[in-house]
Amino acid sequence: MANATQILAEKFVCSRCDHHGAHVEKLAMSGTGLSRLFEIQPHRYAFVSCTNCGFTEVYNLRTLEGNDNLGTFIDILFAD
Repeated sequence: MANATQILAEKFVCSRCDHHGAHVEKLAMSGTGLSRLFEIQPHRYAFVSCTNCGFTEVYNLRTLEGNDNLGTFIDILFAD
């Protein structure tokens, strides 16, 4: 089964120029309080950019892939 970022890249249609296809970059961010103190990054996003005009949309990966507590735990252990 393909992951959310692969599906976004393949199915993306730009809302500005109607071009099909995109480049996807993933980003993880910490929140406030203890997550920032211990550098835990539970907030994960995908930035999807049109390969034609560069227009970018942001998607919340926790919403698309579901809540992944195991992935967050592994990220903490290995500082991914």
